[in-house]
Amino acid sequence: MRDGRPGEFRRVALDDPLVEPLLRELTHEYVSRYGPGGHQEMTRYPAEAFAEPHGVLLLLLEDGEPVAGGAYMRHDARTAEVKRMWTHSAHRRRGLARRVLAELERSAAAAGYRRIFLTTGPRQPEAKGLYLAAGYTPLFDVTADPLTIGPLPFEKPLPVLAPTH
Repeated sequence: MRDGRPGEFRRVALDDPLVEPLLRELTHEYVSRYGPGGHQEMTRYPAEAFAEPHGVLLLLLEDGEPVAGGAYMRHDARTAEVKRMWTHSAHRRRGLARRVLAELERSAAAAGYRRIFLTTGPRQPEAKGLYLAAGYTPLFDVTADPLTIGPLPFEKPLPVLAPTH
């Protein structure tokens, strides 16, 4: 984009070549923070979990290259679960994750979900801060040491929208 702001969201499949930086950097991040279990987390769900009609994998592109992304999958009939939130290491601190999160929320609401749920790891304080700033309700004691809790769950109600398909 000429103004320097990424502007194109693209829905992609997990095996799309554009997803490779997301998978590579997230795997590295998880392994760096949590050890070898990070590899297992990245292969925990089949590609179909992030495919329509029950899920979506979005990339935010700048000049055709992915700079941020995220996905949701079906948690239950009313709830979408956010997974794979990512911002390219060279593009952090620009509000891109907030844009991706808002687009995932909009997409999940349009797909008929009424609630969005997610967990983040206890060694990801920047993610915890993002979700709190974006209006998510923590389902844990925010005053406790995150390392004593394990995965940190959050939820947020979604607006009721007419389905897009």
